[in-house]
Amino acid sequence: MKINDILFELFRKRAESVLVDHLCVGLGYTAVATSDGGIGIAYTWLDKKKSCCVWARYENPEGAPAIGMLEQIRGINPLGRTVALAVINALNHRAARDIPEDDGNEALADRLCIGKGTRVAMVGAFAPLLGPLRKRGAAIEVVDIGKGVGDRDRFRDRLGGWADVLIMTSTTLINNTTEEILEYVGPNVRTVLLGPSTPLVKEPFSHLPVHLLAGTVLLDRDAVLRSVRHGAGTPVIQKFGRKVVLEMEKRQAGILKTE
Repeated sequence: MKINDILFELFRKRAESVLVDHLCVGLGYTAVATSDGGIGIAYTWLDKKKSCCVWARYENPEGAPAIGMLEQIRGINPLGRTVALAVINALNHRAARDIPEDDGNEALADRLCIGKGTRVAMVGAFAPLLGPLRKRGAAIEVVDIGKGVGDRDRFRDRLGGWADVLIMTSTTLINNTTEEILEYVGPNVRTVLLGPSTPLVKEPFSHLPVHLLAGTVLLDRDAVLRSVRHGAGTPVIQKFGRKVVLEMEKRQAGILKTE
């Protein structure tokens, strides 16, 4: 994906000078802490394990420059890409802290102008969002291949002529499907990339029909690392951060609320 190359070049120089303090590959998320005080996470993507080994070759990244982990964003191993995305979010942590808070699923639904009759396509079954969206009267089409939900071909057709809004999990960055999915999006679809894995930086998505980046800025580094070690998921980890939404510039699709 072009996204991968942009992410690599964007953070390459910083990754050469910043060291990895901690890497924790948890059951739910992977966390990376860096020597500049950064902390970042990404969803732990594990294909079906066939042995006790998840790495073809093991090298200790802690104490080494972050560039070694960053390079994996252009690789084909999903777990390597998980680690790379976590280190990207750690390297971007200082800048992301300046993004204003946009707490709550209702706030995000307001930004996307979701109301009665709005047709919402969702990549990834975001359970906490489904209730509030249905309460607003939205019609929802979900595809989540990992959970066996939805039909991929039907979903692609819906993106082109049916959907008003696309809510897409940022784990598509890990399995390299983000750009593929967005090729099917109609011209008036309001699109958000959502989840704690989301890199809160505009440049990698400037060539795509993405309007909002919704992620989490982590605030308590020690608590996040502990939670990841303990196998905790989004509901726990988000207690140690705040939800934010970054709006892409010069994006027009339908009516997108900006305040």
